[in-house]
Amino acid sequence: MTAKKMAAIMRTMKNWYIKLGVGVFFLLSPSFLFASTLNVLTIKGLIINPVIQEYIEEGIRKTEQIQGYLLIRIDTPGGFLKPTENIVKMLLNARVPVICYVWPQGARAASAGSFIAYAGNILAMAPNTHIGAAHPVIGGGRWEEIGKTLQEKITNDTLALARNIAHARSRPYSFIKKTIKESLSFTAEEAKAQKAVDFIASNLKELLRRINNFHIVLEGGRTIVLHTKDKDIDINYITFSPRQKFLNAITDPNIAYLLFSLGFLALLFEITHPGFGLAGVSGIIALLLAFYAFQILPTNYAGLALVGVGIIFLIAEAFTPMFGLLTGAGLICFILGSVMLFPHSKIIHLSLKTIIPLAVLAFIWTNFILVKLIQIRKQRPLSGKEALVGKIGTAKTNILRRGKVNVEGEIWDAKSSRLIKAGAEVVIKKVEGLRLIVEPLTVTKKEE
Repeated sequence: MTAKKMAAIMRTMKNWYIKLGVGVFFLLSPSFLFASTLNVLTIKGLIINPVIQEYIEEGIRKTEQIQGYLLIRIDTPGGFLKPTENIVKMLLNARVPVICYVWPQGARAASAGSFIAYAGNILAMAPNTHIGAAHPVIGGGRWEEIGKTLQEKITNDTLALARNIAHARSRPYSFIKKTIKESLSFTAEEAKAQKAVDFIASNLKELLRRINNFHIVLEGGRTIVLHTKDKDIDINYITFSPRQKFLNAITDPNIAYLLFSLGFLALLFEITHPGFGLAGVSGIIALLLAFYAFQILPTNYAGLALVGVGIIFLIAEAFTPMFGLLTGAGLICFILGSVMLFPHSKIIHLSLKTIIPLAVLAFIWTNFILVKLIQIRKQRPLSGKEALVGKIGTAKTNILRRGKVNVEGEIWDAKSSRLIKAGAEVVIKKVEGLRLIVEPLTVTKKEE
């Protein structure tokens, strides 16, 4: 073999080694380490709360386990600051690409939702959606009560959070600053014009087509190229677990209000009647669930107290009739407390469709059902030993310490503190075991 042939063979082998090395490099590069699976979370018409935080945290963890992509579909009026801060922190530190998508048409990423959307690696919006109105609001509507200094501290802290998000995602800080300082909202087209939004897409299929081959820089400086063609990606929708559905349902302000009111009524019903049955157990459970929700919601406890006082007044009217005075006061307290429960909040509020029917139910329950039950309790027993009390009998023998009486054809042992002669009429005052405590009827009439 000549030296030229040997050199040619060496050059060919070198080229193959280079090609093989390049192929291995690309196969092992971060772009190819991600499986072609897209996990989809959906926040539709829900308030940002600890349950939503748990839901997103679970979605990120599942996506990191399979090294896939995460898409969060957002439609929210906003929510609470602490869960929002925790969600933002998770999104900024996620080891997988996160796409936030304000969807469907007509949806919004308002208040807390705008921070979450801004924290995604990619921010997309459907047409006819909007984002913004992110000015902080103190729970219970107490923003005007906290003073100018504290207002500025909260606003500046929120602006710092927004500045960090904008810097991390290379988006304009001026845009999110306007949503905080001036409470402005922007349409998808306006946000795109200000370079705050990466894509506008009508549906998921269009969005995946638009973000295909998009470059994302993850935490740690790793660059990822998205491969989202239909044939290259599997879509997996992650829904709420039964536990999350339940907790999210009871943190709805209308549900929490119903649980509190009905639980209070059930517990008062149990207190006013002997025994400890279904009403008492149900009332305690309902109140505990309501207090869990109130702990999360921005509750005005003065309003909560008024609702409770209103129910107590309605109950009191049933026991001590005051010609409607307590009923009127109870209804006024109940309705005023309901209106005050979540004051000055555009995000969390009670519907009049919930308040009015419940006030009517409380009125009917206390003024008709409860009154009838009390009347039944006060009625004289119709059977048993207790039914003998107050009845008239005849002394069969002389009665002082011991004797016999005839009551409705039955002969009973009797006892009296006064001498009663045989043949005299007696009235039964009490039953002790199988012995009747009696008094002369003539004495009883004189005392009356």
